[in-house]
Amino acid sequence: MHKIHFDKQIVTGSILAGGMARRMAGQDKGLINLDHKPLIEYVLEAFRDQVGSIIVNANRNKSVYAQYNYPVISDQLDDFCGPLAGIASVMQCCQTELMAAVPCDSPFIPNDLVQRLYQSLIEENADIAVAHDGERIQPVFTLLKCNLFGSIMDYLNSGERKMDKWFFQHPYAIVDFSDHPDLFLNINTPEDLVLLELKLLAYNNENR
Repeated sequence: MHKIHFDKQIVTGSILAGGMARRMAGQDKGLINLDHKPLIEYVLEAFRDQVGSIIVNANRNKSVYAQYNYPVISDQLDDFCGPLAGIASVMQCCQTELMAAVPCDSPFIPNDLVQRLYQSLIEENADIAVAHDGERIQPVFTLLKCNLFGSIMDYLNSGERKMDKWFFQHPYAIVDFSDHPDLFLNINTPEDLVLLELKLLAYNNENR
């Protein structure tokens, strides 16, 4: 496969930390410690070299997120309308053609995530490229054209919330990341945190 040239400066990275985390007793997932380090730090380390700039979407603890020296943007819509609302809020501030979104609680992001999403976006002449885990799409790992802002707002203002249903309204590319299954590990329950700790321990042992 011919590798398409990718200039990271045309992409704004969005880290989505705006959720309520109801199944985690309302904890701010990006600030939960994994091996004594907040999850947001793992995401930043993996993501920042893949994009030209980063904006954090957060509705709580904005001053804490701001300590990482990236802009922090809250949802423009009230009532925690989900990740698509966070994407729209960041997109409104983007100065780039494209935006890549990842969640704040996925510590195993590979260093070629955005490159591979971009490759498929261009090859398939799509407006959106979304990661697939081998069984289903994972909507919060996505690359989108910023000119979709109006479409997202129309969708949200109609009362809809589901990201994949909105994707289907536009040309989209599905990108197979089944070779990186750990990419999609995140925290929805306390048990998930234990699993991540075990995975991190195994990863550290393999890379000593």
